[in-house]
Amino acid sequence: MGTHDRRPAGRAERVFAWSLGAVLVVGLVAAAWIGVRGGMAVAHLSSARQTLQAAEADPHDPPTIAVALATVRDDTSAARSLTSDPVWSWAEPLPWIGPQLRALAVSSAALDTAVSEGLGPLSSAASGLSTDVLRPREGAFDTTVIASLEPEADAAATHLRAAADELSRIDTAPLLGPLRDGVTRARELVDGAASASDALHRATLLLPRMLGAGGQRSYLVLFQNNAEWRSLGGIVGAVAQVDTQDGRFALVDQASTSDFPVEAEPVVDLPGEVQDLFDTRPARYIQNVTQVPDFTLGAPIAREMWKRLRGRTVDGVITLDPVTLGYVLKATGPVTLPTGDHLTPDNAVPLLLQEVYQRYPDPARQDEFFRAATAAVFSALAEGRADPELLLAALMRAGSEGRLMLWSADADEQAILDGTTLQGTLPDDGTDRSTFGVYLNDGTGSKMDSYLRPSVDVAWCGQDSAVLGVTLRNDAPDPASLPSYVTGGGEYGVPVGEALTGVYVVLPAEGRLEEYASTTDGIPPGFAGGTLEGRPVLKWSVQLAPGEQAHLDVRVSTPWTPHLGAVVTPTIVSPAIGRGATGCGGN
Repeated sequence: MGTHDRRPAGRAERVFAWSLGAVLVVGLVAAAWIGVRGGMAVAHLSSARQTLQAAEADPHDPPTIAVALATVRDDTSAARSLTSDPVWSWAEPLPWIGPQLRALAVSSAALDTAVSEGLGPLSSAASGLSTDVLRPREGAFDTTVIASLEPEADAAATHLRAAADELSRIDTAPLLGPLRDGVTRARELVDGAASASDALHRATLLLPRMLGAGGQRSYLVLFQNNAEWRSLGGIVGAVAQVDTQDGRFALVDQASTSDFPVEAEPVVDLPGEVQDLFDTRPARYIQNVTQVPDFTLGAPIAREMWKRLRGRTVDGVITLDPVTLGYVLKATGPVTLPTGDHLTPDNAVPLLLQEVYQRYPDPARQDEFFRAATAAVFSALAEGRADPELLLAALMRAGSEGRLMLWSADADEQAILDGTTLQGTLPDDGTDRSTFGVYLNDGTGSKMDSYLRPSVDVAWCGQDSAVLGVTLRNDAPDPASLPSYVTGGGEYGVPVGEALTGVYVVLPAEGRLEEYASTTDGIPPGFAGGTLEGRPVLKWSVQLAPGEQAHLDVRVSTPWTPHLGAVVTPTIVSPAIGRGATGCGGN
């Protein structure tokens, strides 16, 4: 009886043992399956990376690039297939190992999308903008060829941005170090390609129109002087009108800012918050149209002032600075001025922002020199002397540094610029980034800012707290060695050799000012505040003698985001945005 009763139990134990064994075997097989396929996927992705690096050694050889892309496509497709089977998907919800598997699967799929759907059209469109296409023939650019590249550029931009978005959604916190580093590198690679393709797509839409493919266009060009700071770079020191038609462009007029009258009333209505921060000066003085850190507001003001001065209505406004001219000279080569000076990439900034004031105390002679330099560089461009590839690199660099901005009176064309640095607007925050704006404005009425050196740092102090650090140093030589036009001669109440600066700190879009503090070697700083486009603004006024420096810490409460940064007024030497701010206190 007892023996008979034990038989079912024995069979149950054997069934359980066999079941447990089967589960273990299946688990081991699944683990081995996933391990082998994961290793193979990583090997394919590593091979793809090495192939791309080899292709980068000769980016101007289309056959080599085509073969490389085909090889890379095979590798990314294999990696995607290896990480998307049912066994892999079954294991993704598991603790610890699951996030690793999911990250590898998403990365493989995103990279395959980027290569298969994005890099091919991008390479094709970019190769279409060959040196021959971008070099004028008999004084004209071929706008038809540029416009024909738009569909491929659009496809590349769409697919690469989709892949970049997929990679950005991967939570890297639980990932092992090597995988986390790999995902980070993949994000940077695809995001960079997406940004490049987006810029190319916008260029294929905008360039033909700007070059007069649909009829004559007129543009007002503002040359900013970084020796006297304004929020967007410097005061407007000279202006020119450039007309385009059928791919040709011509310099048709130039003027000095001294030619413009000081308007008794603003030429356009300014928002109340702008007047609270900057008074009405941006809409009464041509020199101050770049004082508001939003070129979409300043450009129409300059357009209206030009209309009143010359009676012409332009289709758009462009602004650049001497640093940009230096970049462009790398593409054109040196140009010779009527004075006999050779303007080169190396001497453009010191010659235009410092030496000219030593040489010509008379402002009228300075303006004449600036106009001659502008005309010489423009002639080199119009004559097709610029290396197209170097010119594109120069313009892209200037745009990324905020030195080159563009505004169009055509709403559709202006929309093409949305979200780019070419618009010159306040930093555009989103769910993945928080950005301070640091805008520098001269208060001395001089050219002393060529000797000031700003530096900026940002840091997270906690999950919902960020800090910005701004340091300003006066590296001017003995004031006795400088002409009064550079020092200001004390005309506006600032002692000779000292520099008064208004630093406008615009907080991140969701930021709230918590506290701020300043240390200074010079006159104690002053503080004021306001808002700009609904964002809180802190104004820091600081006055420094040669050799002195001051530091400001601003702490704000704002939701944590993966990226924390700052946009800073482009100066003679672009200030690096560091990550070592020290204003977190005990946190």
